Amino acid sequence: MDARDGLLKLENQLCFALVTAARNVVSIYRPVLEPLGLTHPQYLVMLALWERSPRSLSDLADELAMEPATLSPLVKRLEAQGRVTRSRRADDERVLDIGLTDDGRALRDRALDVPEQIMQRVGMDVAQLAALRDGLAPFAGSRPPMGRT
Repeated sequence: MDARDGLLKLENQLCFALVTAARNVVSIYRPVLEPLGLTHPQYLVMLALWERSPRSLSDLADELAMEPATLSPLVKRLEAQGRVTRSRRADDERVLDIGLTDDGRALRDRALDVPEQIMQRVGMDVAQLAALRDGLAPFAGSRPPMGRT
């Protein structure tokens, strides 16, 4: 058997490990986010808006690495929950701005406990999570790392 045959084993595939980990991360967040009334994708939207609001739907989609058509229903559900507003810009009707409501801003205080709860669930501290996040950086961008094609 060729030594390269082991490279084709499912257990040795980086892509499989990443897909499995991503699915598991969402399931770890689910019970932590449920009391906040958020799904994981909605949580990501709220995180981005807590950093800067209002912002355009296209800017938000870029920040979250999502298609606007995928993001739009998430934003509509958050609007129905009273957490965000959607409004067209007066100077350019094509731009849809997403902003936080008072309830959306207040939710941030309740969400402050989320990172600590996640660290407890996975048994990692801030430094370990930062190292893991930084290790995934080459896979998180849309372009290959510099010097590679």
